[in-house]
Amino acid sequence: MGETIRVTVWNEYRHEVNKPHVRAIYPQGMHHTIAEALTVDFAVRTATLDEPEHGLSEAVLADTDVLVWWGHTAHKEVRDDIVDRVAARVLAGMGLIVLHSGHYSKVFKKLMGTSCALLYRDEGEKERLWVTAPGHPIAAGIGPYFELEQEEMYGEFFDVPTPDEVVLTSWFEGGNVFRSGCCYNRGQGKIFYFRPGHELYPTYHDPNVRRVIANAIRWAAPVQRETQRFGKSVPALEPIKPKGTK
Repeated sequence: MGETIRVTVWNEYRHEVNKPHVRAIYPQGMHHTIAEALTVDFAVRTATLDEPEHGLSEAVLADTDVLVWWGHTAHKEVRDDIVDRVAARVLAGMGLIVLHSGHYSKVFKKLMGTSCALLYRDEGEKERLWVTAPGHPIAAGIGPYFELEQEEMYGEFFDVPTPDEVVLTSWFEGGNVFRSGCCYNRGQGKIFYFRPGHELYPTYHDPNVRRVIANAIRWAAPVQRETQRFGKSVPALEPIKPKGTK
């Protein structure tokens, strides 16, 4: 895209309010930390669960090229009509970056069509994220792997449709592995699921994590083209001969 990419960072913003140890890591919320890292390259706004319409009005979504989503404890509180609104925008071309526990969000499950279930264990294990698609634009500027000293473990099997491409695959200190960077196309929109980001750890301060999110936003940004038309097409592109004539 030639123009500045417009990004909305959405966060349920509950852990930071209710848990002092999380607030110490993210004093203004994870959404602010993520947004702060993106403001140099993108036009960024934030939205949270307890705002009217969860901060995702028709006007906000119409002004959003890529939506970044973090949710965990309050998936059920997200209104179904807002979920439908977001999903419709993705199918129409808006990019969607789903972070960490957002795999259980209503919107991700709706767009995947599966349970999106997985194994998990939270013992603050080392996570090593291997780049398994080195030619993909989301991997730009990332070495063969990077490590996070403490993270929640997610393990296979991850019940999602087979990704179009897996950019990152995690190994955890306890031995589990996980497809941690999954790319999907849905309608005219692109979706990237990115696993790291448990609220107990300073994951969104990590430069490699920030780079992956920024790369994913550029990749998922919609292509500028005429709005896709559906339904009855009139007139015909070529002359249609009456049946029975030569």
